[in-house]
Amino acid sequence: MALILPTILALRRDPRFLKFPPYLSALCIVIGVVWLCLLPFNEYSRHTYISENALLPGQVHTYYGGSEQNVFNAYKYEVQALAGKEQEQISTKLSEIFTSAGLRSARQKYEYQATGNTYNGENVYAILHAPRGDATEAIVLVAAWTNMDGELNQSGVALVLSLARYFKRWSLWSKDIIVLITTDSRAGPQAWVDAYHDEHISPYIAPLPIKSGALQGVLVIDNALNHRFESLHIVYDGVNGQLPNLDLFNTAVSIASGQLGIGVSLQRMWKHDDSYKERLQTMLRGMVSQGLGHSSGPHSSFIPYHVDAITLQAVGEGWQDEMAMGRCVESVFRSLNNLLEHFHQSFFFYLLMQADRFVSIGTYLPSAMLVAVNFTIMAIALWIRSGRSPTPKVATTMFEKDAKPEMEIVQKGEMAAIAPKEDVIILERQLFLPVALVVSLHFLGVVPLYIFNNSSRNTLPAYFLLLTLVNSILPTLLATLISRQTPLTPQHHLLLQSFSLLLLGMFLATLATLNFSLSLFVGLLSTPLSFIGNPFSPSIEAKDVFPSKTRKALSTIVLQLFSPSVVMWTACWIWGADVSEVLAEAAFGWRVYGLWTQVVVWCVWWPAWLAGGVLVSPLV
Repeated sequence: MALILPTILALRRDPRFLKFPPYLSALCIVIGVVWLCLLPFNEYSRHTYISENALLPGQVHTYYGGSEQNVFNAYKYEVQALAGKEQEQISTKLSEIFTSAGLRSARQKYEYQATGNTYNGENVYAILHAPRGDATEAIVLVAAWTNMDGELNQSGVALVLSLARYFKRWSLWSKDIIVLITTDSRAGPQAWVDAYHDEHISPYIAPLPIKSGALQGVLVIDNALNHRFESLHIVYDGVNGQLPNLDLFNTAVSIASGQLGIGVSLQRMWKHDDSYKERLQTMLRGMVSQGLGHSSGPHSSFIPYHVDAITLQAVGEGWQDEMAMGRCVESVFRSLNNLLEHFHQSFFFYLLMQADRFVSIGTYLPSAMLVAVNFTIMAIALWIRSGRSPTPKVATTMFEKDAKPEMEIVQKGEMAAIAPKEDVIILERQLFLPVALVVSLHFLGVVPLYIFNNSSRNTLPAYFLLLTLVNSILPTLLATLISRQTPLTPQHHLLLQSFSLLLLGMFLATLATLNFSLSLFVGLLSTPLSFIGNPFSPSIEAKDVFPSKTRKALSTIVLQLFSPSVVMWTACWIWGADVSEVLAEAAFGWRVYGLWTQVVVWCVWWPAWLAGGVLVSPLV
């Protein structure tokens, strides 16, 4: 053992070992990307299945149809007549319809302020008390007056009103049924579900006059078409990347496609031929939606309260009519009525690549973790490198005959050994300045976070353009300020990069378990930060730590291209989105339903990018 210990100490000081981390880091990134690309194959994905046996999807005969077509047409005529009327008239008429159907109705007013605009309206809802229940559980049927595209949800609202009247005639319900008509698809549902759980902000959001039991599931109807439809588009993405239980999605798919023969699509993939390309494209579209974290429909407001919800959207032009959609809703509600307890059997973390194929978290999570761990590997390597002596030597356990190195006794527990002193000495690390800089940069992210969440809609594009211009010079300005006060030593340079990458890797690894897609995208866009400076040199000498002017210039260009602001401009240009709309949506989400994607961008990604920009500044 006395001979092994000096060997281990010598290997620890061997400069050749510090050349491996950059290659290992790059290998993690490559494996992470390849891992993601392998997921659409049959060997890495699975067919969907129902985990909760009590659901029994498609096992009941549906009766909605026949004379209900006339009722639906009458309600649709009423909805079309109310188009363009004042909110008070619309709410009064909807309340009268609920009352005439024998339901107990109520109304709720709400008002939100975001980006200098006011979002107000009035929700109208009614409760059908279960003949066989005790009002401890409820399922919700929702239709927004206007859908996510701003169109009048004429057939959707009429269908919900017709189904409410139809459900009232049945005595088989063991759970209360709440029928909710909201003014819009974002603020209205959020105000209602907040008030239902007593989390609303008074006096801007009114409390609910009547309530039922714990919400077990939510189904949203979106049908703005005035003709027959081709298929059902199931929207399932929640706020901040949260997803409903997979059993609810599978139940809707099984009933629509299996029992009723209605085509099912997701992620706006209208034609899916089950090829690798189509699977990958569907999966990536789902990841983009999850990474953005925005509300994709009225159902998104319920998921943060652990209430599983999806939206059924009628799309295309085909031979399916509203009665087929009504039978689909009836069958889904019959399955939800069978539930003995809350959804818990199936997955809450998954990636869908087709209506009947998915990947669970245990299969896809390593992809984001490998990308996140590359930052941790480089952070540890930089930490070790910062404590090395200025002139490292290649380690050897065989001393030359004429060499007489200074020896030192090393003790570890009851063991002792003699080793060269240069192999056990670790330089004292000056931690205050690097730690202070990293912490300050992360707190600096609060500034753009506050500005973009509290500015008016008209000023958002100008502020974002100004931030883009500031980002091009801010790292140089910070480097100038630092060099005038306390010039960075080679050790400071290594420690600053080490702490910045360590925090970035820690944040992304934690985020991957909450929002896998956002963690992966931010990690991939931040990969240049792992290789700035001279990562392949083990020395702490200034000439080996500080990159050359050419390398600094190239690193600066790469970092500018991967800055958060430039990435956002590029993404908006590729998808044809308006930057002001994206910023306004983010600010609205922050105010209304607690969107925290911008927190990750401005308080995690942007500070790490700034630290990298400072390190490659010509003035450092």
